[in-house]
Amino acid sequence: MRFSTKTITTCAVLAALALALSYLESFFPPLLPLPGVKLGLANIVTVYALYALGASSALAILVVRCLLGSLFAGNASALLFSLLGGLAAMLVMIALHALPRLSVYGVSVGGAAAHNCGQVAAAMLTLGSAAPLAYLPFLLLVSVFTGALTGFVAALLFRAMRHAQAK
Repeated sequence: MRFSTKTITTCAVLAALALALSYLESFFPPLLPLPGVKLGLANIVTVYALYALGASSALAILVVRCLLGSLFAGNASALLFSLLGGLAAMLVMIALHALPRLSVYGVSVGGAAAHNCGQVAAAMLTLGSAAPLAYLPFLLLVSVFTGALTGFVAALLFRAMRHAQAK
């Protein structure tokens, strides 16, 4: 698939925004004092890109964010968690986005749940054990709230951008 110069530029700006949000989130205190629980502010950009630019652009933004984020953080092991979680989320969101009656909130919650499943799978691969599965129900419960928040903000951005383009 060929991307226009405008699409490539938009994807680059959105990838930079996602990286900045991810970095900014590292300064927030944890939502709960448990590993793996965070808002996922960078996912706002991913959900927005899926609705505004389409699946291929959103996927490109996600992969660039994961690769550059782990490179800048100097944490190669985080790449596995980031990519497995992000790709699982993206695949689920693409599938859910195709359902005509499902809102951006449902798509975002599904993506958040899939992200947690991908990260638990990464933990299982890393540890060589099924023990992280015990943590999954808690992460799925949290993903309902974080996914709804992400979907809400992405929907606001999408509406604002459409309104601005209509003027």
